[in-house]
Amino acid sequence: MPSQLEALKQLSLVVADTGDVEAIRRYQPHDATTNPSLILKAFDLPGHQTLIDDTLDEIKREVSDVDERVSQAVDRLSVAIGSEIAELVPGRVSTEVAARLSFDRDASISKAHQLIEMYERRGVGRERVLIKLASTWEGIRAAEVLEREGIQCNLTLLFSEAQARACFDAGVHLISPFVGRVTDWYKKETGQEYAADDDPGVLFVRDVCRTASDYGYDTVVMGASFRNTGQVLALAGCNRLTISPALLEELASGAGDVERRVSDVGEGTRKLAPIDEATFRWGHNQDAMANDKLAEGIRRFADDQDALEKRLAERLA
Repeated sequence: MPSQLEALKQLSLVVADTGDVEAIRRYQPHDATTNPSLILKAFDLPGHQTLIDDTLDEIKREVSDVDERVSQAVDRLSVAIGSEIAELVPGRVSTEVAARLSFDRDASISKAHQLIEMYERRGVGRERVLIKLASTWEGIRAAEVLEREGIQCNLTLLFSEAQARACFDAGVHLISPFVGRVTDWYKKETGQEYAADDDPGVLFVRDVCRTASDYGYDTVVMGASFRNTGQVLALAGCNRLTISPALLEELASGAGDVERRVSDVGEGTRKLAPIDEATFRWGHNQDAMANDKLAEGIRRFADDQDALEKRLAERLA
């Protein structure tokens, strides 16, 4: 009997939510996602030390200013790890624009161009990369520009219907609605535990999938931020699911059939009216969970980027 992971792969494209190349080799996902938090976790893994040393040596040779070395180090390391991952997966690698740029459309576009150029210098074409941006109004507008240029995007930290609608309107290639962080918020607020089919995060992602299907949007929906395999299996059939190595291991160790829980077959004939900035901001603001978790998520990613920059500065010194 196949493992649950193999059965799940028949229903959804499985994406590894990690920068650990050994885990990617082990579980053979279709795509991989990275961010500063995951790169920070991977920083001390034995398999990355040669790559880190080579990347920092390259920076020392090419950049004389000490502060500029540090400012470039995170992006260069992210692209170096992403390029290594691209050799292991048939699909794409998502690479994040710095969280501190989440409210600056033009700076986000410029940073995306820099990341794509770094990948192309390493022989990884833009068709193998997704630029990852926070689902702020400015991040979505940056993605709209990049998509028209042929640079496809992954909009992350997505917690509200307003965010999803704006991404659909902008023609974003892929969105990552979060499961676990949504559920965390409701558990804290209510003190309740939730079964998979009543889980607020699961229900939120199912609603996003239903909207995409019913109204014929081409945007790929990728469930993200899982806390347990029950949440993962409750979204079997979602276009993509990005899963941590610990949960991939649980699924690979478990045997049994996996039932499709999300269908992507909808009418696709009706269309929703596009939403403007005021409607977006009001709709997102009215969702207390989404408002809290987006702000918190941006702060957490920024904190991890700061921590990673500090570690890299120590190595550069």
